[in-house]
Amino acid sequence: MDRALKSRLEAQLGSVIRGAVRQRGDQTEIRIAPADLPEVLRTVHESIDMRFEVLADLAGVDTGDTMQVVLHLWGERSSDWLRIIVEGLPREKPRCPSVTFLWPGAEWLEREAYDMFGIVFDGNRDLRRIFMPPDYQSFPLRKDFYLPDDASRSPGMGVRPVEKPHAPAVAEPDPAAAIRRSPAS
Repeated sequence: MDRALKSRLEAQLGSVIRGAVRQRGDQTEIRIAPADLPEVLRTVHESIDMRFEVLADLAGVDTGDTMQVVLHLWGERSSDWLRIIVEGLPREKPRCPSVTFLWPGAEWLEREAYDMFGIVFDGNRDLRRIFMPPDYQSFPLRKDFYLPDDASRSPGMGVRPVEKPHAPAVAEPDPAAAIRRSPAS
């Protein structure tokens, strides 16, 4: 656990960090508002004592109440990974600044978060579906995404259509096998 990293984050970003800087194992976590993301990323990327230069992952999260964007950063000046949670995106129209100004390859990660969660990344030049068909209307990883059989979710409602048991296949007798087994006359 890099306690010096916690101190540096609090000193340089204390006004924009929501809540406490959390540390566990080899991870340090901060929570910020969407509007603060570009400033925070520039600071942790360019600060001479931090230099988090590798964006390892960017993902969307649906908490059920709000949406989040989670970034995992690595830098050789710290033994900790830095997790940045951008919280408070509204469920109706989640928007977040793009991180492609620092990591152009994040375009694909942002497209995935858009495709699966509906999070719009302002500044992404190619924000379109990456897995689902272009005319698809929903976002499959949201908690409010229902499968066709979700009307019968409770155990009292019985077996859902996708869980209906099927009778085992019955093998037809093989006439050639019967001939092979019969004793020769």
